[in-house]
Amino acid sequence: MSPVWDGLWRAEVVDTARGLLGAELTSGGVTVRLTEVEAYQGMGVDPASHAYRGRTPRNAVMFGPPGHAYVYFVFGMHWCLNIVCGEPGSASAVLVRAGEVTQGVEIARARRGGVVPDRDLARGPARLATALGVDGAVSGTSLVDGQGPVILVPPPYPADPWHIMAGPRVGVTAAADLPWRFWLHGEPSVSSYRRHIPRRRRAR
Repeated sequence: MSPVWDGLWRAEVVDTARGLLGAELTSGGVTVRLTEVEAYQGMGVDPASHAYRGRTPRNAVMFGPPGHAYVYFVFGMHWCLNIVCGEPGSASAVLVRAGEVTQGVEIARARRGGVVPDRDLARGPARLATALGVDGAVSGTSLVDGQGPVILVPPPYPADPWHIMAGPRVGVTAAADLPWRFWLHGEPSVSSYRRHIPRRRRAR
């Protein structure tokens, strides 16, 4: 593993998340430059993390090694891509929330289903995974060895700290106000913030 990645994986998950802004993911002819990410810490620490209550068959990939993809299915219709980080066993991960399609725009648009503005091609975690053609088969594969279906390339230079914004995470009820969502200021591909409101069950 390159020294760039080694240092990034050893950092705290929030620092890893910031360091991934500007990195590129390439899959199936499409490249996305990351403009928005979300940090999730591991077992017993972060109640919004899939690993909070311990290791299961579903979240086993989160426990390492770092630099691998953790992909899960949500709402019975969408895939979401996460980058495992931290020391093996820590179960930390960074959800890739949004990005700018820099190569393969028409391929991404076809995967998204037709007429989609460029800024919306990978604006949101489900859209990003769809644009890249990512599904459950990617989970557990390395993103950094150059051999997997998805390849992660570090940013050419660290993002300017003054351009990195932070705010609450999206779609979680536990630790919802923790400012562990990070994005690049002024990027049109960054998704809109919507606080999660749990659905109420109808009374019988």
